[in-house]
Amino acid sequence: MASQKITSALAEIESSGNPQNKLQLYNDLLSDIVSTSTELQISQDLIYFLDSVLSEDISIVAARPILDSFISVLRKLTHETQISVGQHAVSLLQSRSTSVEEQDAQLRELLADAYESEGEYVAAARALQGIHIDSSQRLVSDAAKVRLWIRIVRNYLEEDDTTSAEAFLNRIKNLPSKIEDHELQLHFKLSQARILDARRRFLDASQEYFNVSLAAGVDESDRLQALAAAIRCAVLAPAGPQRSRILATLYKDDRSTSVEEFGILEKMFLDRLLDPAEVAAFAQRLAPHQLAQTADGATVLDKAVVEHNLVAASKLYENIRTDALGAILGLEASGDLTAGEKAEAYAARMVEQGRLKGSIDQIDGIIYFDSGVAATGKHIRQWDAGVQGLAEDVERVATSITDAFPDFAAGQIVH
Repeated sequence: MASQKITSALAEIESSGNPQNKLQLYNDLLSDIVSTSTELQISQDLIYFLDSVLSEDISIVAARPILDSFISVLRKLTHETQISVGQHAVSLLQSRSTSVEEQDAQLRELLADAYESEGEYVAAARALQGIHIDSSQRLVSDAAKVRLWIRIVRNYLEEDDTTSAEAFLNRIKNLPSKIEDHELQLHFKLSQARILDARRRFLDASQEYFNVSLAAGVDESDRLQALAAAIRCAVLAPAGPQRSRILATLYKDDRSTSVEEFGILEKMFLDRLLDPAEVAAFAQRLAPHQLAQTADGATVLDKAVVEHNLVAASKLYENIRTDALGAILGLEASGDLTAGEKAEAYAARMVEQGRLKGSIDQIDGIIYFDSGVAATGKHIRQWDAGVQGLAEDVERVATSITDAFPDFAAGQIVH
């Protein structure tokens, strides 16, 4: 309830017969409320004040200047007061918002600021959704629309509401004009990456995060965060040629050695087996949705690691028994399935999808891996690749010594 002083002052203003005089009296009273009302009382006083201003006795056109002053006052108050008063204000303006669209938009943005400061992101998004952007009363540019929608998307993403976030991201995609503002482009790409990530489309998300990490105008720390996110998504993606390509791109990026995820990236790129300890350490850096269990009780990370280790095993073995493969993959018997049968199921699915080359002898319980060349040729190619790698390493060391100690290097040259 408003204070007796304010209710009496408002009753006196409402009984005044001069409209111009009323406006001045309202402005004077607004200043008085700000200077004299206590922190506990000011919300009720301002709500009572607004009810009086927006009564049917005053035309909405005449009320606009008072609303402008009211909004200026509200900006200087606490977030708690802004939320309680702002909620009431936008509710009152709903029936008249076509006449005061600018003031309604300012109030909603102010209310969203307060909600965001209090961590109430869904409430902030809903406040912003009420802003009118398609009307003859208020011209809103495409850039302003994109800025508003991006803000709504980011608020929904803070609460992992990807469905609502994607709906507004699609509005941006459907705009006939392209996004010209570089900062908005970055926010759009990052929002798109986060939605793909949340929907477990990890390959696409990894590529989008990587694109953000390369974009101009991004702080170095933000670049590395985006790069780390790209690596995490690549690790979680299903094993296969597509993931191999993105892993190669990330591994060859000089910045990758600067992020914690480089260790697991290197092992995956080089098709080395992952041990449980490093997988557990990597899991601690994942978001909750990246650790969610699938229908069979395994997490996305569990499946990604099993599939990777299966590909790594195919580089080490030409054939292997399914029970031995199950032990290598760290699978455990559950229900009616043995570890070997689980390993066979993983391999069968990957072979069927073209992500692993090989064949399975179900009678003998043996998996044969096919590299695409004869065994002898395979070993010769591996030997050649090893010799080439060693030669390249020696050349790099020699170049580093020459660059660091040119005088010493010059003295070693035999004339």
